[in-house]
Amino acid sequence: MQYLQGSAAIKALAVRLPWLLAVALAAPAFALPAHTPVPGGVAVIDLGPVSQPVPTARRGEQALAVVADKGRWFALFGIPLDAVPGETEISVFSGSTATVRNVAVRSKTYPEQRLTIKDKRKVDPDPDDLARIAREREVTDTVKRRFSDGIPDTDFALPANGPLSSRFGLRRIFNGQPRNPHAGLDVAVGTGAPVKAPAAGVVANTGDYFFNGNTVFIDHGQGLITAYMHLSRIDVRTGQTVKRGETLGAAGGTGRVTGPHLHWAVILNNTAVDPQLFLMRP
Repeated sequence: MQYLQGSAAIKALAVRLPWLLAVALAAPAFALPAHTPVPGGVAVIDLGPVSQPVPTARRGEQALAVVADKGRWFALFGIPLDAVPGETEISVFSGSTATVRNVAVRSKTYPEQRLTIKDKRKVDPDPDDLARIAREREVTDTVKRRFSDGIPDTDFALPANGPLSSRFGLRRIFNGQPRNPHAGLDVAVGTGAPVKAPAAGVVANTGDYFFNGNTVFIDHGQGLITAYMHLSRIDVRTGQTVKRGETLGAAGGTGRVTGPHLHWAVILNNTAVDPQLFLMRP
């Protein structure tokens, strides 16, 4: 294991240590997401017992969520879908010392999905649409980069009562044209079906987006963000604190869709990861 001394990052992170320790000692244990070190997955990294100095973790310049569960610290590292299999380094800071942990990312192949979209502008946007998409991306990218204080509850409940349809990571082809992989999990529910918060958080953003339709983003703390797309109705406002099970809105068919459903996305350290990993329990 490689040791790094006197890192400037340690000083930047040190201001958060007393707060993290106080919250961790008072926080209940939460079920962690399933450890799945593959592209689009989550690596759950054991950082030691909570009796040790409060650790923080980073991948490069990106801070990672650190949570306490069953008397131990864990870092949660969301692995990008385009990650190349192999070793990747995570920096862990504890007290005045930094160590480097290696995470072995395994390969994973996702299936292909072909879809036909009736509204051809949702596949080939015109210049005005492209300008709108660029403006909206700036907003949503800012939301996804949020890293707020708070120990996130990672024991999620499915936000809508329905069967799972399109799974995370599908290589999508719209009207014969390859597009970005499916970066969420679809729940097959009809227009008007209630959509509820899977865990407590703060509403980070709401809006009507070109591709996503009516959307709600929730900040659960430490870079864990969830999004609920294609809604027919939004019942919350930006800045509102929501509890687990509180209604966010209603499912629908707004944005780029083939029919009504809920698209649920989970963002961890500014990376889309498989929401099912937060539903799987040992």
